[in-house]
Amino acid sequence: MLIPNLPAPLPIDLLKRMGIHELLGGLKVDDFDYFHFSIYINEMRRLGISGPASSLATGMAYGMPPIITYGSKELQDRILPELIRGEKRICIAITEPDAGSDVASITTTAIKSDCGKFYIVSGEKKWITNGVWSHYATMAVRTAGPGAQGLSLLVVPLLGQNGVTMRRMKTSGGTTSGTTYIDLDDVKVPVENLIGKEGQGMKMITTNFNHERLGITIAVTRSARVALSSAFAYVLRREAFGAPLIEQAVVRHRLAKCGAELESLSAWVDQLVYQMSKLTKSDGNKELGGQMALAKARAGMVVDECARCAVLLFGGNGYTRTGQGELVEKIYREVPAARVPGGSEDVMLDLAVRQLVKNFQAKLKVLGKQKM
Repeated sequence: MLIPNLPAPLPIDLLKRMGIHELLGGLKVDDFDYFHFSIYINEMRRLGISGPASSLATGMAYGMPPIITYGSKELQDRILPELIRGEKRICIAITEPDAGSDVASITTTAIKSDCGKFYIVSGEKKWITNGVWSHYATMAVRTAGPGAQGLSLLVVPLLGQNGVTMRRMKTSGGTTSGTTYIDLDDVKVPVENLIGKEGQGMKMITTNFNHERLGITIAVTRSARVALSSAFAYVLRREAFGAPLIEQAVVRHRLAKCGAELESLSAWVDQLVYQMSKLTKSDGNKELGGQMALAKARAGMVVDECARCAVLLFGGNGYTRTGQGELVEKIYREVPAARVPGGSEDVMLDLAVRQLVKNFQAKLKVLGKQKM
């Protein structure tokens, strides 16, 4: 249940050394791709709400991949098996009170001790999903000067670690996902917990963005579908003015507009899943970064429309936290969690255009050289 959260292809050699050769349904670990990832995320989000799935999946999906891709063999062998078996948990800790989408501005520091055996980590992390019950965090820290060049990634022990204080944050939605505020006060972390090399943190963080944003987009698209499906079911049975609500043209109009938006988004997501399955990781990062950011932003807009439509059609039932409209009320409350985390919407829109322009100019330059 945990392994399908990882990027494709899976760490096959590691899994087989652990005696894991198949996933749910008999799928061989060698054959796992983003098509299977998409099915898994869709099924996990069939509830429509993010909390339960996020409580199980987010740390695995985002905290482990940098270790798998860039961690030393010693770090991988020491940390990954117990995470894969579910014996311990991990989270990704990037965001800070004053640095969200602007990753290059984080201030949490990691300074080597005089003996050279430890990093001394101090700072704050905020809105960290799964943090409160995680044994480790894949954490962005500043090991050098300002800007992206000074960032590194470090596996920081959390639960039971001296100098670490964690408190659960109250959020409007996703209450079971363990959103956490982490205080770090001179936390001693072995230098062997460094992922990759110092100064490569930004590169390692961005490498996993396509996987992260695709997972969010698939999940949010499913939530939009659950909200709209719930609204359809309700207006088919709910009667007003002597007939089911579906008989009213204004109701059909609302459903049609949201349905068109949802089906367009769903087709786009399928296209991105196909491309992620066929492209190499390096080509996918280069070609799909802008598209993935745009799709993530669009998914937030569509779930907003679908959830709002559902609440309005449920009427008073959609405004209460119990009864027939309980689910759509919850989905509507979680709309900000679709539009902000994983890169806030405005940042994603800007990133998408900048990335697309960058790729266009690079390819235009290549074409110009070919003509010469």
